[in-house]
Amino acid sequence: MGWLKTDLLGQTDLIKAAEDILNLALSKVEPGNLINQSLKREDEKLEIKAKGERVVINLEAYRRIYLIAIGKAAPFMAKAFLYLLGDRINKGIVLCPPSIEFFWPRIERLEAPHPFPDERSLKVAEKIIRLGREVQENDLVFFLISGGASAQMVMPVKPVTLADKTKIMKLLMEAGADIRELNIVRKHLSQVKGGKLGKLFAPATIINLIISDVIDDDLETIASGPTTWDSSTFEKAREILGKYNLWDKSPKSIKEVLERGQKGKIEETRKKEEVNSQRILNFIIGNIEVAVAAAARRARELGFYPLILSLREKGEAKEKASQWAALIQSISLGLKENFKPLALLSGGELTVTVKGKGKGGRNMEFALALLKEIMARPLPENYDWWAVSLATDGIDGPTHAAGAFISPIVIQKALNLGLDPEFYLNDNDSLTFFDKVGSLIVTGPTGTNVMDLRLFLLKTIEPF
Repeated sequence: MGWLKTDLLGQTDLIKAAEDILNLALSKVEPGNLINQSLKREDEKLEIKAKGERVVINLEAYRRIYLIAIGKAAPFMAKAFLYLLGDRINKGIVLCPPSIEFFWPRIERLEAPHPFPDERSLKVAEKIIRLGREVQENDLVFFLISGGASAQMVMPVKPVTLADKTKIMKLLMEAGADIRELNIVRKHLSQVKGGKLGKLFAPATIINLIISDVIDDDLETIASGPTTWDSSTFEKAREILGKYNLWDKSPKSIKEVLERGQKGKIEETRKKEEVNSQRILNFIIGNIEVAVAAAARRARELGFYPLILSLREKGEAKEKASQWAALIQSISLGLKENFKPLALLSGGELTVTVKGKGKGGRNMEFALALLKEIMARPLPENYDWWAVSLATDGIDGPTHAAGAFISPIVIQKALNLGLDPEFYLNDNDSLTFFDKVGSLIVTGPTGTNVMDLRLFLLKTIEPF
């Protein structure tokens, strides 16, 4: 995948190394690879291995077997899964973005939007609910779950409308709410999230194969936990709206539902004590840890000393960039003259509090803020460096880019063009800045989703 502009910005050796590191990281969390690494079938025995867990399923013990694949990685997970088990699947549903076709006998392809729901999201929820009403006690249901399903599958609690729910989600995102907070509100406005879908399928045995896109692989947060359980409450959902000063701005229908829920007039999300642990099995088959570990391994093979800073990085993008800049400065001051090249790595998901009218995403905002910090306090002249922050799903915020990269040559180009990073940060317009300097990363949708990946490469400049 040659998506870094080596011809435009020079630094060929660092860019090639970064591209190699990032490509391997993304390949290791490719949905088909994750399915094939986690499942092994011998006749009617299916072995599932994930994160140290192992179980063997006897497929003959079940009358019918269903498949439901939801999230950004759904068609790619489903394709690999069906090559293994397609002959045993009686019926299924696979959600797909408009650009992805999917054909398999007895499987219904449903078009699903992202990042914001629309009428197709309602249709998806209705179809899956209808399928859930068919299942019986001696059936087996496989759910293939990845991030993005919260928008793809929607059925608001009445009288909340789709427009009302979309409005409050946009307000929360712009206010800087993290994914856990977003999904707590979502779950309490939904008839299918927070374990409610799982309750509908409860007569059957449910096996969830999950690609995690959240910190600590929180089952309650991934895709808003449609088939598991939820510890949050209506009260907590209301607290979150209050935290971001959005209660008064919330549609009347949303306030009504949360208030009625607090009074016990609307059923709470499904709680852990309600779930039969023998009839619902959860397997995390891929996450940011897999991607970062692969990146670190490849960096070492290329002669870098890899340092993994975090696998659960969160917080405001600008603040995190300031912390990175301070760390990089400290490291650079403490290095000996001929140090081994360094590769700093992290994974997680940052947030952006939107105050301007520009366009960007959390990765581009981080990269631009880091660029600003390094321009203010430059690294020693005999050091060469290169940095990137990208969304592993290939979509950074409401943009066409996956993220952006920065380097001394990007700084020089910004200076030549008279571009001030602070001006673009104040307007949350990182997309325009990086488009002008030519350092956007555009991959298109990658088919996977395990949060964001950051990489900083540092080495001494070879003397002539």
